[in-house]
Amino acid sequence: MLTCERTSVMNLENAIRGMRNPLNSWDRSDSYCSADGYVLGEGDLNLAVKLARAGSDHRKFLRQILVSVDVTAPLYWWKEFDTYKVGTVANSCSTMHKIHAAPFTRADFSCDRMSLPALEVLDGVIAFLEAERQAYCETKEIGHWHNMIQLLPTSYNQMRTVTLNYEVLVNIYYARRHHKLAEWHTLCAWIESLPYARELICIKDDANA
Repeated sequence: MLTCERTSVMNLENAIRGMRNPLNSWDRSDSYCSADGYVLGEGDLNLAVKLARAGSDHRKFLRQILVSVDVTAPLYWWKEFDTYKVGTVANSCSTMHKIHAAPFTRADFSCDRMSLPALEVLDGVIAFLEAERQAYCETKEIGHWHNMIQLLPTSYNQMRTVTLNYEVLVNIYYARRHHKLAEWHTLCAWIESLPYARELICIKDDANA
């Protein structure tokens, strides 16, 4: 399971202006602000698409289009996402400080593709974690806290507020869109929904991707 909420795309206007800096062609810019946000004119969009398809050396302006989003996903997915260290920032909910703050339930875990025998095992783990949580809240004995932290399954869902840019999203999209983890497919569908994603992020022909 993976969800993307509270998406914000920022700095598009400045990125497009900077895109025209190399040839001092600002007078040819035809983009404008509207009630729905910044709209790329035909001339700016055509140039942006041309540069985006020309390679990373030519599409530096994509690094200046910033995206912030709240992603909730299981720890096993976050371990893979953490390979994208360049151009990303993330603030996460803390398991260290807040693992005992609320009761453990199935809703806290990504278990939608588990078999019935696996779900039975998970339910047993959840029951034990909840018992340890209650014991820790009552006694503050650190051993109960260690049991929770060290036994916590990687299917446990964590929310992080992530900031990245369109260039990073190009790399993620083509590296992960055919991944066997369904969470990556959900993230790629979110990427496709971003403003001008079809023109600036999903830019490679399938034969060459």
